[in-house]
Amino acid sequence: MKKLGFAVKQYLKMFVQRVFLPAVYNRHRKAPIEEKLVLFADGHNDRLPIHMERIYDEMRRQGYDTVQCVSNFGTQGFTASLRQMVSFMELYAKAKYVFLCDYYLPVSSCDKRPETKVIQLWHAGGMLKKFGYDSPDDIPPMYRGKMIRNYDLVTVSAPKCVPAFASAMGLPQSKVEPLGISRTDCFFDEAFCRECKAEFYRQYPELTGKRLILWAPTFRGNAGDPIVYGMEAVEKLQEQLGDDWFVLRKLHPHAEGKLHGSNCTIPTHRLLTVVDLLITDFSSIIFDYSLLDKPAVMFAPDYDEYVRQRGFYMDFRKDIPYPLVTEDSALYEAVLTSYHTPANAKTAAFRQAFMGSCDGNATARILKRAASL
Repeated sequence: MKKLGFAVKQYLKMFVQRVFLPAVYNRHRKAPIEEKLVLFADGHNDRLPIHMERIYDEMRRQGYDTVQCVSNFGTQGFTASLRQMVSFMELYAKAKYVFLCDYYLPVSSCDKRPETKVIQLWHAGGMLKKFGYDSPDDIPPMYRGKMIRNYDLVTVSAPKCVPAFASAMGLPQSKVEPLGISRTDCFFDEAFCRECKAEFYRQYPELTGKRLILWAPTFRGNAGDPIVYGMEAVEKLQEQLGDDWFVLRKLHPHAEGKLHGSNCTIPTHRLLTVVDLLITDFSSIIFDYSLLDKPAVMFAPDYDEYVRQRGFYMDFRKDIPYPLVTEDSALYEAVLTSYHTPANAKTAAFRQAFMGSCDGNATARILKRAASL
């Protein structure tokens, strides 16, 4: 029954994308392009994603008419999602710019007007797990619609990432540019970092003076049946470390909605500036975190299975400079060792290779490039 339901859902998505939405777009495309109209579109969140915040704020500051076309298609009903998509298509037909940070099927549903420029910011830096057309988990072989289409520009975090993103998105490399990740500009902003720390200790004053660890595992399974590996080991780690330490737990939003395993409400990217050490697994968060030059541990109890099923663009063991732990019993020692080990040349090389275009000026570069398209 699950397979049948999945197939029905895919065919319905294909009909909406290939027939219904193009009809809506074509009905409105005769209107003149509005040179100041900018859309920020996302179907995975209830509010504007952090990946687009800096671009959004800067374009508003410059006087653009910025519109948020944001809703979570996964949690709202089909009718509500369809209304959101129709509203987007009506605006899309006359917008000058559209910014994305994830898959967004309405953008790819029709032949867009050439005057409209679509810029994909993507939500992850570096190039770790295979995705898009390189992964059947992302785009099922049976799906006949275009998941990725109409992109004029894809921004990535370093030149090394260009071939992987071009392959995953089925695009020529000329459309993928290492302009940096807009989101990461905040890590070079001293005022932002101070604000994050002040916010954290206002909300959790009892943690003042403690060494802080953040456990942030990636998403596994699917939205209806998420899986988290390592929770018991992380809870035991807190006991082993004692009262001088505190382990913050932040599950992926798709998993948190079902499993409720987080113990902190502050967004993950704001926690990175506060904590003393990060524990993660196959999450691209490790690339953002590398900009802060702090210790980390890669904790992946399901390493062999995950590597076999998902596949990577890089050699996980060789390229990532942080210790890899696959056994629960080894986590405690790895954390202590990593905490007392200073950053080294391998860490710097990793940061340069995969995040070399993230220097605090990515937002300005992206907007300058968008204006020239």
